[in-house]
Amino acid sequence: MRIADIPAVSRIAAVVHPLYPEGDAVFAERLRLYPAGSRVLIDEDGAVQGYVVSHPWNHGVIPALDSLLGALPPAADSYYIHDIALLPQARGRSAAQEAITILAEHAARGRFATMSIVAIAGTQAFWERQGFRVVDLPTLTAKLASYDSSARYMSRAL
Repeated sequence: MRIADIPAVSRIAAVVHPLYPEGDAVFAERLRLYPAGSRVLIDEDGAVQGYVVSHPWNHGVIPALDSLLGALPPAADSYYIHDIALLPQARGRSAAQEAITILAEHAARGRFATMSIVAIAGTQAFWERQGFRVVDLPTLTAKLASYDSSARYMSRAL
């Protein structure tokens, strides 16, 4: 991902996650803080069809929706997938699974103990198929509710 891709990323986010709006500043900051974790899926015509935003973080902690991080934790122990979003025409080709495999390999090379994510809008079953499991932490209840009533914190050992 490049800074020039942010408008396309925002358009995709608006299509894929209309109930979870995030400003361009969130995507730009994640890209600036951890460029290796921000990637785009480009079609044969050079158009952005999807994206992934991920970065080191701490297990059992989640960023608030549409919030700036300021900095990454210096002793991060988990690799956090902030978002994977694909336009409808880019689905069905295993792009999400391929992205997760790439992220898992990257996280393993970085010696993170886990990968983590907040599953939203009924995506828990998808993440379970990718090896993630729900982690119930009472400290996350209020923050998860700010996403939606089905939001679940999930983790996968590496």
